[in-house]
Amino acid sequence: MTQVTSGTFRLGTRSVKRLGYGAMQLAGPGVFGPPRDRAAALAVLREAVARGVDHIDTSDFYGPHVTNQLIREALHPYPDGLVIVTKVGAVRGDDASWNPAFTAADLTRAVHDNLRNLGVPALDVVNLRVIMGSDHGPAEGSIEAPFTALAELQRQGLIRHLGVSNATPAQVAEARGIAEVVCVQNHYNIAHRADDALIDELSQAGIAYVPFFPLGGFTPLQSSTLSEVAAELSATPMQVALAWLLRRAPNILLIPGTSSVAHLHENLHAADLELTDEAFGRLDAIGRTKAG
Repeated sequence: MTQVTSGTFRLGTRSVKRLGYGAMQLAGPGVFGPPRDRAAALAVLREAVARGVDHIDTSDFYGPHVTNQLIREALHPYPDGLVIVTKVGAVRGDDASWNPAFTAADLTRAVHDNLRNLGVPALDVVNLRVIMGSDHGPAEGSIEAPFTALAELQRQGLIRHLGVSNATPAQVAEARGIAEVVCVQNHYNIAHRADDALIDELSQAGIAYVPFFPLGGFTPLQSSTLSEVAAELSATPMQVALAWLLRRAPNILLIPGTSSVAHLHENLHAADLELTDEAFGRLDAIGRTKAG
């Protein structure tokens, strides 16, 4: 049996535990406006760090501004070793829409908003969130201009490390030709496997891959195989889905989100699950079946 443990992986100049926390769900419904329960949101952040989480994912367009302000209220001054990763490239409309904000002025404004709301002199990691297609999924198109603008802000000392989000393999390669890329954050989970080859390529290069929607996002994962393996392990299907990701590749860093302390504990226990080779193979077939 293979022991699935969180372990660590390099994120820029830091090593972080492979099971982190995503703050998106701390904002209001639709990731817009304040949380329903501010005290509960603060409690989740504090409990995550108390439980050893040292990688928090956020963005100033969550809310907007809400999650970063919560993170600052809950955790500032930040403990040594905590890495906060944010993303830029979008703004929110008054109707809660997600709109591209790709100009150099847009990106500079976004970086300064993140700096102010998080209360830091420099941002640990900034991902360029690529929005090209009308459905906001990955779509081809050059990201040279916006990524070059971020690289300039990095040279100014406002950003320590750069990454890309919602990017195609060609866009990842383009970004890597402009500046060092320390992470790629894309849609990936046990059933959504479009990035299998990219993950393996990045692993060889020592670059972190951070799946968003690791549990299916707004449409939670559902699979009879997932449920069967979970029953065998006396675990939940979502814990098994996270454990599969941890074993899938050593460069995968997880950032499951929640606004509940109890759910946070459940997610973190995924690192304790043991998957046999047989169970891993059955789970792996879920994505192959869907891809076919």
